[in-house]
Amino acid sequence: MPQPIYVKKPQGRRVPSHAPSALAVALLTALAALPGASLAQESAKGSSSDSTGAVSATSDNGTAGAAAVELKTVTVTARQGQERAVDVPFGLSVIGGEEVEVRRLQTVEDALRSTPGVEVSSWGDPNSANVLIRGVGSLYQVSQDDGSVALNVDGVPMSMRNVSLGTLDVERVEVLKGSQGTLFGGNSQAGAINITTRKPTRHLEGYVRGEYGEDNQHLEEAVVSGPLSERLSGRFALRNTGSDHWIENAQDGKPLAKPSSLAFRGSLLWDIAPRTNALFTAEREKNERSPALTIMRPYGDPAKLDFTPGIFDKNHKTAERYSVEINHDLDNSRLTSITAYTTTDFLGVKGYDQRLMQALYGYPIEYIGTDSSDEKKVSQELRLSSLPAAPIFWVAGLYLSSADRSFDSYYSASNRQNRDFKTDSYAAFGEVTYPLAEKWKVTGGLRHSWDKKHYDATYVGASTVQDSRKLNDDYTTGRVALSYALAPSTNVYSAFSHGYQSGGFSDFTTQVADSTPYKPARSNALEVGFKTESTDHRLALNGALFLTKVKDAHLLGYDYSTMAVGTINADTESKGAELEGVWRMGNGFELSGGLSYIDATIKSDAVGVYGGDVQSGNRVPDAPRWSGTLAVAYSKPIPEFLGLASPVMNARLSYRYVGSRAADPQNHFDLGSYRKVDMRVGVASGNTEVYVYGNNLLDEKYDLYGYYFTPTVTAGAPARGRTLGVGAAWYF
Repeated sequence: MPQPIYVKKPQGRRVPSHAPSALAVALLTALAALPGASLAQESAKGSSSDSTGAVSATSDNGTAGAAAVELKTVTVTARQGQERAVDVPFGLSVIGGEEVEVRRLQTVEDALRSTPGVEVSSWGDPNSANVLIRGVGSLYQVSQDDGSVALNVDGVPMSMRNVSLGTLDVERVEVLKGSQGTLFGGNSQAGAINITTRKPTRHLEGYVRGEYGEDNQHLEEAVVSGPLSERLSGRFALRNTGSDHWIENAQDGKPLAKPSSLAFRGSLLWDIAPRTNALFTAEREKNERSPALTIMRPYGDPAKLDFTPGIFDKNHKTAERYSVEINHDLDNSRLTSITAYTTTDFLGVKGYDQRLMQALYGYPIEYIGTDSSDEKKVSQELRLSSLPAAPIFWVAGLYLSSADRSFDSYYSASNRQNRDFKTDSYAAFGEVTYPLAEKWKVTGGLRHSWDKKHYDATYVGASTVQDSRKLNDDYTTGRVALSYALAPSTNVYSAFSHGYQSGGFSDFTTQVADSTPYKPARSNALEVGFKTESTDHRLALNGALFLTKVKDAHLLGYDYSTMAVGTINADTESKGAELEGVWRMGNGFELSGGLSYIDATIKSDAVGVYGGDVQSGNRVPDAPRWSGTLAVAYSKPIPEFLGLASPVMNARLSYRYVGSRAADPQNHFDLGSYRKVDMRVGVASGNTEVYVYGNNLLDEKYDLYGYYFTPTVTAGAPARGRTLGVGAAWYF
């Protein structure tokens, strides 16, 4: 869906392609302007960028303060090729890169929370997010590989556990709704997140941005892009963020931790020949000192945890991506090769504080454990697709990957588990949209996948036990759709898709008896919808009705007699409706928003689940029936003041409503509804903008998740309360 743009970025000076010195000077200037993100910090702390970006209704370039705005149709790559969003035969929400910046959506998780029909449950740290789309997702993630939503960054598959990492210099974030198994494989039965970052430009451009707000929240960011030689362009982006944690430590009255993140991305675009180019990308982000939160409810005001100060100082997560994308245009098609190497390194101290242990066991002690994980993955995709604007859209390809991952849990020298996972995957896929008549189009797509998984573990308890298992699986996913063009930019469609969530081995096994592979989950989804856009692109509206049935969704099982942790399965069903649109009313005003209704229920009993048996008819956890967003944006020239030339005021006020939702599959209790209001008001003059912002203006203490221990003891994590701040940006 098109989104607003507030400050038009200047195109920058057109420089000769043989002038690398201009780019070097701009890069040094930008980095020097970052008070908290020097090159010394980069080498000392590391960083990465799990970018998010999105299509916008206006161009990314222009002049800050320009009154005229060029309105464009939205182009996406949701199906691995460029096409109009209005032509895609399934539900799709798009968040533009400008909106990511203006709304301060600093992580992918933030961007997803702003999308109707999408809900994220997390412990507040960068490694625990579970995403549901249209009420479909893991009931309980039993491993880091266990998810129903795929994450791709510039065509490279990433672990969904990276969804809480930061956004940096992105072009768009596409939220693909419904099963996307044809192009994104297993674990995409709920949908996929497709992130596109900004590419090197043939002209010099960039920006420097800084923010400071309450709780010592700060952001320093710089981007520079331009030609390095006649055929080579480069882009470099850097972001440093940090803050005081919003939870207080009861023992010293100080913030529980001081989380920080340092991210960078460098890319080179080589125009090898008129029809051939290669894009080289390296990115890294390191998040430090972010704690996983388990706080007894009610949280108190302020919310506190009773831990030894500094206990979370060693927590970290580092994600890296190195990729090469080569495109070669033939006369009637495009050949694309994407080779990638990704790594993720995580260590997290977790546990129950003295207050919670006192309530559960009568002893005010700390219960502490440590999880650590290290993953390395190599992937290769080779595909052939239609050219942009071709009358017939089609794509076909091959994919292979090999991943090695560890997940170790440590509680004491006599209570620890070391687990190693190896997964090799292969797939062949293809999808085509073919015109049956002048206004009718049919879409068909299939993907067949082969997974080979191997599990090795050492369990240390009363004795030391070794275990080794194997799992081979092959499966077919796909979709069919039929669309009818009521007008050149108005389509109605119906689609049916089959999804798959791979089987595997649990991250929480504690003994050999529990290490048998868990079963895969299968889904069938039906969707009927429409998409329309006015000829002047000032009005766009999308709507859909949907029904998804899932067989054998995953739940964490626990046998109290043997203390074995396993995986239990339950069927689910989700049905509902959604509506999303934008209206550029003129006179500087724009109205946008969305509304989602979801009825998601568990359709079978599940006995032996951790926390108690699950009954058929229970609501799917973390899936509110009603959610919605509404935003009004205003951009208008204002009279000159303080010597500012041609100033323009840019303002945005956004509202998000999330209804009550079940905290767990047993429906022990509900998490309350909440309303989140954010605003941003800025004044731009020339290439500079200064602004103020406010997040969660109503100071709502809403829950990130909920957990049941006993009828009198529940836990969860509150989100950050109201914060205000200021910022400034300079574009060149």
